[in-house]
Amino acid sequence: MRQWVADIIRQREVAAIPVMTHPGIEQNGHTVRQAVSDGNIHYQAVMTLAKHFPSAAACTIMDLTTEAEAFGAEIAFSDDAVPAVASRLLPDVQSIYDLQVPSLSAGRIPQYLKANLLAARDLKAPSLWRGMEEAPPLFAGCIGPFSLAGRLYDMSDIMVLIYEHPEAAHVLLDKCTQFIEKYCEALKLTGANGVLMAEPAAGLLSNDDCLTFSSQYVKRIVDRVQDDHFIVILHNCGNQGHCTRAMVTTGAAAYHFGNKCQMEEVIRDVPPTALAMGNLDPVSLFKDGTPEQMREAAFDLLDKMRPYPNFVLSSGCDTPPHTPIENINAFFDALNEWNKQ
Repeated sequence: MRQWVADIIRQREVAAIPVMTHPGIEQNGHTVRQAVSDGNIHYQAVMTLAKHFPSAAACTIMDLTTEAEAFGAEIAFSDDAVPAVASRLLPDVQSIYDLQVPSLSAGRIPQYLKANLLAARDLKAPSLWRGMEEAPPLFAGCIGPFSLAGRLYDMSDIMVLIYEHPEAAHVLLDKCTQFIEKYCEALKLTGANGVLMAEPAAGLLSNDDCLTFSSQYVKRIVDRVQDDHFIVILHNCGNQGHCTRAMVTTGAAAYHFGNKCQMEEVIRDVPPTALAMGNLDPVSLFKDGTPEQMREAAFDLLDKMRPYPNFVLSSGCDTPPHTPIENINAFFDALNEWNKQ
C-alpha cells in the first residue's frame, strides 16, 4: 500500500475515490437499515459500486455508530438515513472509570468484519481491475477516538469534560483507542488494505487540543496497524483548516478533508508523500446538485489542485442516501475530461 500511495502521486492523471456506499445499497433494492445490519447486503453494495464506477479504491459504509453500539450505546435505525446514537451511554464521570472495553463480538461488529472479508476477496477478481496492474484496494471504515468518546459521553458534555476533568477524558479516550486498535487489527485480517478513520468531532477542537485529545490517540492506532500492506486515511470533515497540523502529526498515509475547508490551503500542511483527499460537497453537489454543477465544481477544484500531485479527488464526506447516479457519473466524467487535457 505504500507503493500504491507512491504510484498515485507519481502518475500524471488525478485519481478519484469518492466515499460512497449508499448508491450501491439503493441500486440493489435494499434499505440503509438492512445494509448496516447484514454483512452480506453491505458487501453486495460495495461490489455493485466497484463494478460500475472507476474509483481508484472501494470503500465500505461510513457508520459512526458501530463502535458506540459495541460499547452498549442505544442506536436509532432508519430505512432511509444513516444510524445515529439515540441516547447517552455514560451519564457521569464515574461511569467512565466503570466502562469496560468490549469484545469484537459485540453489536454489529461481526457483520462489518464479514462485509470486509467478502469484499476483499471478490475485489481481487481480474474483471474488476479495469486495466490496472493490481486489484483496487478496499478501505474499511472506523470511527476516531475523540468522535467515539463524544458519542458515548455526549458531544457537548465531552467538550466540558476535557477542561473540567481532563484525567477522566484521557481514561475514556484510552478505552476508545484500545477498542479501535483491536477493531482495525481485525479489519486488517479480513484482507482490507486500509481503514478510513472518521474523526469529525476533532474539528471542534483547537489545533493544540486536537493534538492532546485526538491526534496522539490516532497516532497510537496508526503506529500499531499501518505498514506496507495496510494504511490509515484520517478523515476530519469538521476541520476548517485550523487543525490540519495536528492531523498530520498522526503519521497517517492519507488525509481526507471535508468541504468546510479550502483544499488549496490545507494541502500545504500535508506532507508531499501523503495523499490529500477531498472535498466536493456531498450534499449540495452530490445529492442536491445537477450534473452541470458537479462538472463545474470538479473542474474548479482540479484546476486549483493542479500544483499538487498528491491530491486525490473525492467527496467531502460520505455521499448520503438518495444521491442521484447522474451526479456520480458527472463526477467521474469531469475527472476523465480534465485528465485528458
